[in-house]
Amino acid sequence: MDPTFYQFQLSLLAIICIALIAFERYLTSKRAPPDHFKDTVIEDSIEVGHPVLQTNGAPVPTSTSSRAGALKTLMRKYLLVYAIVMGADWLQGPYVYSLYREQYGFPERLVAVLFVTGFMSAAIFAPLVGVWADTNSYLFLRLSGRKRICLLFCILYATTCGLLLFPFFPLLLLARILGGISTSILFSGFESWLVSSSSNAALQSEDLSSIMGRATLVNGFVATAAGVFSNQLVGWNNGGFRSPFVASGCLLLLAWVVISGSWSENYGGGAGAGTAQISVDIFQIRRLGAAWRIVAADPVLLVLGLTQTIFEGSMYLFVFIWVPTLQESSLDPTFLPLGYIFSAFMVSMMFGSLLYTYITAHWYPPAPSSSLQKHTRSASVGTLPTQGDSSLVLHAQLSALVCAASSVTFAACVSIGKGKGDEMEHLKFWAFCLFEACVGMYYPVQGMLRGSLIANEHRATLSSLFRVPLNVFVVVSLMTGVSSARDAVLTTCAIVLAISSLTTTFVVIPRVEAPVQSRTA
Repeated sequence: MDPTFYQFQLSLLAIICIALIAFERYLTSKRAPPDHFKDTVIEDSIEVGHPVLQTNGAPVPTSTSSRAGALKTLMRKYLLVYAIVMGADWLQGPYVYSLYREQYGFPERLVAVLFVTGFMSAAIFAPLVGVWADTNSYLFLRLSGRKRICLLFCILYATTCGLLLFPFFPLLLLARILGGISTSILFSGFESWLVSSSSNAALQSEDLSSIMGRATLVNGFVATAAGVFSNQLVGWNNGGFRSPFVASGCLLLLAWVVISGSWSENYGGGAGAGTAQISVDIFQIRRLGAAWRIVAADPVLLVLGLTQTIFEGSMYLFVFIWVPTLQESSLDPTFLPLGYIFSAFMVSMMFGSLLYTYITAHWYPPAPSSSLQKHTRSASVGTLPTQGDSSLVLHAQLSALVCAASSVTFAACVSIGKGKGDEMEHLKFWAFCLFEACVGMYYPVQGMLRGSLIANEHRATLSSLFRVPLNVFVVVSLMTGVSSARDAVLTTCAIVLAISSLTTTFVVIPRVEAPVQSRTA
């Protein structure tokens, strides 16, 4: 396959996204209120990680311009770190499989073992990571807290990058174990820090939605640049796949410095930032049990966890499958420009993020009543709104739509069939681009639902707890033998994504639309 085809597709997708960004900014400027002043008190509240309170303990009501200043400060702090850590992650993305399979020469069965090891590690450590991020435990004082757990991520993931440079199977296994722990932190600790900081700054639900939408957009930009840059690094290194991992490690060290200097600490339940609880429950079994009881008692949270398991599990399987699937249909599989293909996927993800922003901010903007509601309406410790929250309903509907569309893309890839030829390769490529667009919508949608439905004191714990069945799902799928059962894996993903869409439609949406009774833990 001529690499100019993928370069052209990447350029075309980039032009479309740039045009959409310009259009979205134009719409935003038309409806944005003037910002005449900045409330420094609210901005200082973000700096120290605490809300400004009235004498009765409630957050100080903020004007639109005050909220804009607080939102800008928090968005700047979070997006800078988020861009760095996701850039470090995406630099590795196109070449993990190729490093194991092509440069180190491991058979695909051993490559699957390496991937399975990472997912097993994530499944085992995910609940503990969430608990340590949420609490301020005496025994884990140096690990507890969301800022500390994010700093730990930088150290562990940088160590993983260093170990991947050695073609020694036991070291690679250790790297996968550390990588699994790091992944658990990346997809729970950072989001929990953001939501808690947003709550502390007395921001509203649409503010949190705005940050998450921007984060996904930034993620797409960073991933696109990372794909192109990693492709260049491999070229400069005469086809060697180690150099992207060296660059990733350097970015992770930079992220550690930025987090140390700019983020404040915050916690969930338990002790506050300045108090240490003396606990002998080393593995926090009681807290994990309480978290599980919360989920089991609430069908909305059960479906939320099911959606996370199915969608993100399918996404991780896609990471393992997309290279051999395109190679299977390529007339010249050894010369596929993986970096450009990966960047095209990431631009597609940006398109999904832009579509989410347009729908939530311009097509169905939040109603005035919902904008006055605090975004942490927890089904685990409090009540949902007594009137239907239009923003929450919209996000539940988008969640069902994203799962349904993703199911269609996988089904389409299977229906294309096997065999070699440019047409088959192109169709699979575009099916994968559509899936990545769904990924771009999924992250802000699911993040907003978690931020709205899960209480602050349990947020990281429950988010990590949801990752246990996710990793089990991926492990079982990988152990089926992906090289000989790729179509079976894609078919299974299409079926379970359709099931997830239906359960969201018939369980979650009616409950957030109708008047809701108080639900306790």
